Amino acid sequence: MRLVCTILFLCVTLAGMAGAQPPPAELVDHFFDDVYFKFNPTIGTSDGFHQYDAQLEDYSKTAMNARVKALQDAEREFAKLPEDPDRDLILNSIRASLLDLQQIRTWEKNPDIYSSGVTNSIFVIMSRTFAPPAERLQSLIARERQFPAVFAAARANLKNPPRIYTQVAIEQLPGIVSFFQHDVPDAFKQVTDSKLLAEFQESNGMAIDILKSYQGFLEKDLLPRSHGDFRLGAARYRKKLLYEEMVDIPLDKLLDIGMADLRKNQRAFAETAAKIDPSKTPQQILDQATHDHPAPDHLLQSFRDLLGGLKDYIIAHNIITIPSPVLPILEESPPFMRALTTASMDTPGPYEKVAKEAFFNVTLPEPSWTPEHVEEYMQAFSRGNNVGTAVHEVYPGHYVQFLWMQNITSKVRKLLGANSNSEGWAHYCEQMMQDEGYGNGDLKLRLGQLQDALLRDARYVVGIEMHTGHMTYEQGIDFFVKEGYQTHAIGEVETKRGTSDPTYLYYTLGKLEILKLRADYKKMRGSAFTLEEFHNRFMREGTPPIKIVRKALLGNDSPVL
Repeated sequence: MRLVCTILFLCVTLAGMAGAQPPPAELVDHFFDDVYFKFNPTIGTSDGFHQYDAQLEDYSKTAMNARVKALQDAEREFAKLPEDPDRDLILNSIRASLLDLQQIRTWEKNPDIYSSGVTNSIFVIMSRTFAPPAERLQSLIARERQFPAVFAAARANLKNPPRIYTQVAIEQLPGIVSFFQHDVPDAFKQVTDSKLLAEFQESNGMAIDILKSYQGFLEKDLLPRSHGDFRLGAARYRKKLLYEEMVDIPLDKLLDIGMADLRKNQRAFAETAAKIDPSKTPQQILDQATHDHPAPDHLLQSFRDLLGGLKDYIIAHNIITIPSPVLPILEESPPFMRALTTASMDTPGPYEKVAKEAFFNVTLPEPSWTPEHVEEYMQAFSRGNNVGTAVHEVYPGHYVQFLWMQNITSKVRKLLGANSNSEGWAHYCEQMMQDEGYGNGDLKLRLGQLQDALLRDARYVVGIEMHTGHMTYEQGIDFFVKEGYQTHAIGEVETKRGTSDPTYLYYTLGKLEILKLRADYKKMRGSAFTLEEFHNRFMREGTPPIKIVRKALLGNDSPVL
């Protein structure tokens, strides 16, 4: 019976692959070289193509028109090819870009893409030592010298943005200015070339002045005339979801699926809290749990212990094959990253040849903080939160998926993917690991996992409802608080994010897609099914939309949800 199942499995898989013909390598290279990276040099640097390090995005109207034409030409070329997963990935990437450039028109509506965009272009030069400091500083200077053109384009392009977009950009700018004043110079303290340092002082000073001037423009000029609507509307929302995640489920059905998961997690949350202490409310139990955290000087060691334990548990319980025994380098977040994140996984680009280390960065409290500030900050590192963070970011989440990506041979799969896959996988792992017994049934760990799931459920619902006109911004905040069990402060931050990240449903969406795929795969495989084999097969596909993974594993186009 096992042999018969295996033969059937191979037949179904091969049948699903029959007729697949990847796009010609020269056409793929042309797309990435002359369309994708040409207009996105910062992504080029991040992905490990360092010929783009001295270039910066051109936001001028002329460049926007040239980009649209290049994308349209590429779309026609790839549309002529036979259907193939890699061809479809490129076509969807093209169509997603055209949707943004021509219909959503973020470049006319969101002032933050300019100030945060240039900051990221500098950050990717700083964050990895892919070249000697002096060489990277030269590239950074070249990028800073192009800032005047970027912000001239911003002033020319921005037309009646949503007020919340301009407010967010204004809120971000003091931190961005501080980044250039302190973090950028600190990252290049090793450079001793006096001529180069003088050039940097000039370009960096100019960058700071331009950013300050931009903040004044936003406050005095743009904000008073920011009366635009951030909502995409149902038609554009559907297209964005289709092109980026390959999901074509009607929005009303999609919303029903999200609400059902929200209610399921709310019931599980209440049941779990009652088992811990029926005399207290779930919120009281959660509040108590936030005070169960390591001492600040033991935070890094507590994560080291977690990572080792997670890795051993995964191996012992045959959850997924870990391609490398090497743990990521756990370190305190570098100074220039501390304002951006409390914990993060920093993996090299898929084509990075030199700076190939992977870092798990954790931001410690500042020595200058008061004891009260330190305690408030450390509550984000409660025992439950730390487990969820380590699972999501490292084992078996983003880091393990990164390790598997090293074996992907397709250039398209290495460079293009979907958030519903990568973030869906990491979020799925948070639940899956506890379902597989990690934590020995610790109810407080489960409660923390469920609260994180409710946060993602709230993103799912608020994103759809706000952008289709069924929920106001204020109602979005209330939904995070009342239905997602978040604080008002978190609800406000999350709702702000949702105005410009409308499809941030991809965490829950991806998790639910993976759970359904797993169930369908298990049914197909029967007694031959193992969790490890399923996870390994999933990893071998890279990070494309789950629809592509489903066809590879099941050999059909059955519904993703």
